[in-house]
Amino acid sequence: MSTVPTTTGDASPGGTVPPPRPAVPTDHVEVDPGGWPAGVPRAEPAVPVADVEQVPVRWDPAERRARASQSFWTAVVGVPAIFSVLRLGVEAGGELQTTLLLVANVGPVNLLAGFLTTAARLLSTGLVAVFALGAVLAVSVDRLPPGTRRRPLFARWADLTPAWVVLASFLLALLTWPLLYLPLLLPAFAAAFQLRPDRLHEWVVPRLAVIVALLAGYGWLLLPTLRDAAGQRELLVLALLVVPPVLALFIAGPLPGMVIRPLASLTEVAVLAMLVWAALPVISTPVLPLTVTTVGVENGPTEDVRGHVVTTDDVNMVILQERGGVRYVPVDLVRAQVLCPSEEELPRHRLRIHDFHIEDSLLEGLGRRVRPVHRIDAACRAPG
Repeated sequence: MSTVPTTTGDASPGGTVPPPRPAVPTDHVEVDPGGWPAGVPRAEPAVPVADVEQVPVRWDPAERRARASQSFWTAVVGVPAIFSVLRLGVEAGGELQTTLLLVANVGPVNLLAGFLTTAARLLSTGLVAVFALGAVLAVSVDRLPPGTRRRPLFARWADLTPAWVVLASFLLALLTWPLLYLPLLLPAFAAAFQLRPDRLHEWVVPRLAVIVALLAGYGWLLLPTLRDAAGQRELLVLALLVVPPVLALFIAGPLPGMVIRPLASLTEVAVLAMLVWAALPVISTPVLPLTVTTVGVENGPTEDVRGHVVTTDDVNMVILQERGGVRYVPVDLVRAQVLCPSEEELPRHRLRIHDFHIEDSLLEGLGRRVRPVHRIDAACRAPG
């Protein structure tokens, strides 16, 4: 009989059938304690599902930018709209029909202009406070007690914010804050950028000379105002002008570890309360100019109607009176009309800093130089 192996087309790569393996007698097989034959390879156990490392899901950068853009524009459009509606409701005295009348006649440009002129100061105040406190807390987190993992909220915001945004917030505050409160920007700026006296010069004597020169220049700039404030016994004005420059020398640097966590919680609540308190003028500031309209027949008795002109047509002038209520005045009876400042615009201090009133901002002071304030009409002084 021939011993040539039988060939097949797909049994093996060479087309030959491999020889059969010799049978292993089962009576001589050694078995390990687990019941598995010795020498036989064993498959590795499968990795439990719980032990498999979970791969974090990564968001698409384009999708993340789209979500951020949507939320940004929602806030840009929604926040002014909410404040504008609240402002109209407050100005209408809470009356629904008066609110609807204002909504129908007050244009979006008036609402936007009123919101920006009053909210810019609020926005810059919140940003300056957050960046100053956040920078101080950020350099102090190394002193937190062991086991404290979560960084303060303001510290995280300060770490994520670019430097140009911080500078822009201080520039906005410099232009919109009243001059009386501008010295507060000195300690806030020193805290936000961690400007310590030892960064002025490495030697002590030149460092002290620079500090004395800076304080002397500041005192020379405000010396007439300080003299007038002392003569008028304006103690609050003196404190706001003198204390902040001195505080700026010591405000930077890390804080003790035991006060970081309580101070972080306290400052977050304080900043929120400050913003809510500062938002009240934004909501209550009128969006229509205050006028005094003289009404009466020709060659007869007249009456002064004090309020805000909502709209005027060929028949009536609609006036939202300052003390509530809407009045329709026939156009034929209008004899005169003057523009008046509101009570909040009237000055409370008789102090100036080099021809700038101490309660004006830099923008307001420059505007008054271009077009000085006119003499207030006598009709504006008497309540309607």
